[in-house]
Order: sequence, then structure tokens, then C-alpha cells
Amino acid sequence: MSKYFIYARKSSESEDRQILSIDSQVRELKELASKLHIKVTHTFTESQSAKAPGRPVFAEMMTKVLSGEAQGVLCWKLDRLARNPVDGGSIIWALKEQGIDIVTPAQTFNQTNENSILMYIEFGMAQKFVDDLSKNVKRGLKQKAQNGWLPSGAKPGYMNDKYAEKGSKTIKKDPASFNLIRKAWELIITGAYTPPQILEKLNNEWGYRTPKHKKLGGKPMTRSAIYRLFTDPFYYGYFEYPAGSGEWHKGKHEPMITKEEFERVQKLVGRTDSPRPKTNSFDYVGLLKCGECNAAITAEEKWQIICSACNQKFSSNNKVSCPYCKIKIENMHQPKLLHYIYYHCTKRKNPKCTQGSIRKETLEEQIDQLLEKIQISEKFKDWAIKYLNEVTDKEIEDRSSIVDSLQNTYQNCLKRIDNLVKLKISPQNVDGSLLTDEEFKAQKEALLIEKDSLQEKLVDTDNRVNKLFTQTEKTFNFACHARHWFKNGTREEKREILAALGSNLILKDKIVRVDLEKPLMFIEEAIQEVPEISPMFEPKEKADSTSQTALNFSNLAPLLPG
Repeated sequence: MSKYFIYARKSSESEDRQILSIDSQVRELKELASKLHIKVTHTFTESQSAKAPGRPVFAEMMTKVLSGEAQGVLCWKLDRLARNPVDGGSIIWALKEQGIDIVTPAQTFNQTNENSILMYIEFGMAQKFVDDLSKNVKRGLKQKAQNGWLPSGAKPGYMNDKYAEKGSKTIKKDPASFNLIRKAWELIITGAYTPPQILEKLNNEWGYRTPKHKKLGGKPMTRSAIYRLFTDPFYYGYFEYPAGSGEWHKGKHEPMITKEEFERVQKLVGRTDSPRPKTNSFDYVGLLKCGECNAAITAEEKWQIICSACNQKFSSNNKVSCPYCKIKIENMHQPKLLHYIYYHCTKRKNPKCTQGSIRKETLEEQIDQLLEKIQISEKFKDWAIKYLNEVTDKEIEDRSSIVDSLQNTYQNCLKRIDNLVKLKISPQNVDGSLLTDEEFKAQKEALLIEKDSLQEKLVDTDNRVNKLFTQTEKTFNFACHARHWFKNGTREEKREILAALGSNLILKDKIVRVDLEKPLMFIEEAIQEVPEISPMFEPKEKADSTSQTALNFSNLAPLLPG
């Protein structure tokens, strides 16, 4: 009786989800061997993907087959033996050179049956399935990253939402560890603790253990893991996917720290080369020009550390230890970290430009002073909008008379066009004696231009009041709240406020200058014109003086119509 091997395989990969378990495959194949009176001398099983060569059990079986220890192999399906061209080729070679049989519940493959071509097709289909699956998986993971969710497993302190739909799994805070990891960040940010000291507290004092996944997890955090944690941009809201690709994504998970805190920690642990998104974090770059050479204003960031051992100050860029006493930054006890942002001319247009640099804090103080010059109170804003409504009512009356006049002129223009066409096609003008083709064309074009112009005026007149009201209301709201928005706003909001102030934003002699937009310029002039009214622009707790305030405001010449 010929000797055969049984080979059964199943992996945890997605392509094997619908495949019978290994035990089920073995049981079915033994029953098949009994029916076919085949003697099975050995059963090979392994739990490993066949997408790539390198399965040790498969390699052991093929060595025995090629040495003549078996005349065939029983398997549940051909894709159990191979899903890649290398392993598939070894099966085909053994079938051709050794004359072995490959037996499945569906059919037997050998040279006698001359059906080996079907084996080639099945192996090719298995490889194509793996290729397509790989592309689909990569496409899905990339889309997930673009949607703001890290495709790989959740980081310490976070967990994957296992109840979300397949393909839509999100990342949320792990109630068991989020606060512990955040506390670890808080300690490292102070500069009073080194990563090993924090690791000791995390594992032994706070009882942190890694999340359990089947047989893995449930152990203390390792030293290498704590350093990976403190250099991972994921914790301030960004991640790189695929790893090493340079493609950074803004995550939708809840950040644990700010970007500024992350950058501080990188200096403290001496990791200046840790991967993180190269984003321009400077608020006002691209808005200001140099007042001397008209080149762009750029910014640069400087980090310095005052060593806790020798009290010397040094730049922390690309440094892992103090250049004076050689102590490592990560081993310093409460080192003082200094952080500055300077704005200055790029000097690209004139390398000899004499303009110096200005610190971000000073620049923002000057912008705040500009906003203060046009700041109005809520009381003034409310009066202005009420006054605007009164002006609007008058504008509506004016608009009605203008629209009536334009409508009459427009209708008259249409009649003239109709009369022109009637004259052109009248029986008396068959020979063109009344109106030639050239005359008709010239007069018609002129009338059509007049008609289009009247249409535009009608539309513009109809919208003029609404546009005026909307624009003016926005201006007063801006003047009232811009200073507060600038102080408490995001980077994007601060840029928008500075840009909205006016045009020709320049920095010269460390002073910001701007040509205010006309509406804001009128407000500034109104504030300066009557000094005795200016104090009322800031609301105070006092008796109602609405009527007197309105009377005073109404006398401000820059705000009067005309």
C-alpha cells in the first residue's frame, strides 16, 4: 500500500476565516484516506499563513516527499498547501519529477490524470486572491488613517472600540490606564523625574500592567516601552502611517498632551531625532513683510537648557548631554528649559538687511495694541447696529425709487429692441431701404449692452442694502471682540484676525505696522476724535445713560453718512 502524508493548515489571517479548523481538516482527510484505502504515515499541521515562503512544517514535509518517504499528500484544498508561487512551484515540481499524487476531497492531481493544468490554475487563483486581499487591506488601512484613526493597535492609555462596526473601529480612552499614562506625562513634563524613575512609579506604585490580549499582556511596562511612549507624537494627536513613509495624519482620538509639552519632553529626554510631523507651527509666517527690504518675515525656534548640575546654559538642539559637565539630559534633576520663538527678515532680497529679530511675545503685544486702538464696547456696538438699522430703512426707501426708475428704463429698452426687430422684418424693409443689415446689427448690439447693464444695476441695487448691513455688522462685531478672540483663539484664528486688520503688514525696527481697512480706520478716528467719549467705549457699572450716550456717539463725524 502506498504511503501518504496529511497536511492541514489554518492561520489567523483574514483569508483563512472561512476555512475549516485544523482538527476538522484532519478528521475529514482521515475519513477520505479510509474510503480510498490510502495508508497515512504522518500528519503535518501548522498554524501559519502561506502568503510567503518559509513555513517550517511545510518545508519539513516537502523534504520527506522529495526523499521518497511518501507517494502523495492529502489536503483539504490546494490553497492549504500553497498561496505563493515558490511553494506552489515546489508542489508542481514534486508532482512532475517524483510522480506524487495530491489528493483533495474534490479530485486527485497526478501526471496520469493529466489534470495538472488545473493545479496550475488553482495555485494561480490562490496567489491572485492573496494579492487582491493585500491590496484591499492596504487600501482600507490607508483610508482609515486618512479618516484620522491609527490602523494599528491602540497605544498605552488607549483602547480600540471593539463594539464599533468592522472597518469603522475607533480609538478611545482606556479607563484602566489613560489616567496613569497621563500622570506619567505630567511627571516627565515637570523635568523633576527621569524616564526610569517614572517607570518605577508606573509599574510598582501605580500598578500599571499592559492590556491583555489572549495569551499576551498583563505585564509591567518595559524600559524601552517608556522611552517609545515619551517620543511618540500620537500622544499630542498625530501619527505616521505607514511607518517611515513621512505621511502624517491628524488623529481624531483625544490627545493626552499638547504639542508644546511634547517638544519640551523631547528636549528633556535628549531625543532630538524622534520621528514627528514637520509642520510649520509659527503663527504669523506668511503675513508680514520686512519694512526695509520687503522680503518675507520668517521665524525660528530656540530651545535652551540650564543644567541642574553645573548651572550652565546651552542650546539643546541635537544635544543629549551637557557640553560642560557631560551629564545626560535624561539624568538631570529639574533642569530649567527655555523656549523662544523669534521673527525676523529672511534677507533673501538683501543679505545685508539691518533689521533685527523680535520675540513672539513682543510681536503679539504689539498686535494687541493695534486691536486696542479699534476696540469698542458692547454698548457702542449695539448703538451702531441700531443706528445702522435706521440708515437701512432710509436706504430701502431710496432703493425703491431707484428700482422703479431702473425698471422703467429697462422696459423702455426692451420696447426699443422689439421695435428694432419689427422694423427689420417689416415688408417695407425687404430691400433694406429702411434698415440695413449693418445698421440693424450695430443698433441691436448697443441695445443689448444697455439691457445687460440695466439688469446688473437692478440686481446690485436690490442687494446693496443687505450687503452694506452685513459688512458693517461684521466690522462692528470684529472691533468689539477681536482683541478677546486674539488672546484666546487658535493659531488659525490669530492669523485670520491679523490679516483682517488691513493690508501692507510690515515689521520694521521691531515694530508692526499696518494700513487699517477703511471701516476700521473710521472707527479708530471716531475713538480719537472725542476724548471725552472714549471712556464710554469701555462699559462701566453705572446708571442708564443710553440716550445721552447715543447723542454723543451720533456726533462722531467719521461715522456720519456722507
